[in-house]
Amino acid sequence: MSGWAALVSFAVVAGLLTVVPGVDTALVLRSALVHGTRTAFATALGVGSGLLVWGIAATCGLSVLLTTSQWAYTVVRIVGAVYLIWLGITGLVALWRSGTGDGHAAPDAVAGGSVLRAWLRGATSNLLNPKVGVFYIAMLPQFIPPQAPHLLMGTALTLVHFVEGILWCTALICGVRFGRAWLDRPSVKRGMEGITGSVLVALGLKLAFDTP
Repeated sequence: MSGWAALVSFAVVAGLLTVVPGVDTALVLRSALVHGTRTAFATALGVGSGLLVWGIAATCGLSVLLTTSQWAYTVVRIVGAVYLIWLGITGLVALWRSGTGDGHAAPDAVAGGSVLRAWLRGATSNLLNPKVGVFYIAMLPQFIPPQAPHLLMGTALTLVHFVEGILWCTALICGVRFGRAWLDRPSVKRGMEGITGSVLVALGLKLAFDTP
């Protein structure tokens, strides 16, 4: 298989996985709904940054530790699960307080609009998800031709996944932007915030009880 054929084949596989709803989708949608377009793009770039780190680490063999050490996988999994649950609960608490007229917003509601904070949130959620590392460990070797430079090809494949993720997040953010008039209705906005917060908690619980 040539280098270009490998890139195209990987793009198809990674693209299909990108559009499957998950943590990344929930985080980007939540940022777009609650904080606006700029913050949502920062969150998407944070998620993409996490992908780049995992992909390059897998190419270099660093994240193989996740598949060879049950202890390492479990630590990353539990920390990631706690982080997701915290994000979801924080959002739900902010939603409840806004509904009860409490003037004190939750910490996430106060500083969540920061672009840097949004980037960190996206990157952290991705870096604390061991499934991303396991995905790259399992998939990248299958798409790196024997004659290709290992690190260069692995990085190129990771960049393909990064670009697809950003394009998908852009579509999600634009969808929210074009539907802003409807989504800005208080009842709709509260419902969407409640759904995304609940999804994050559910994904955190799923990750907590998952196995390699």
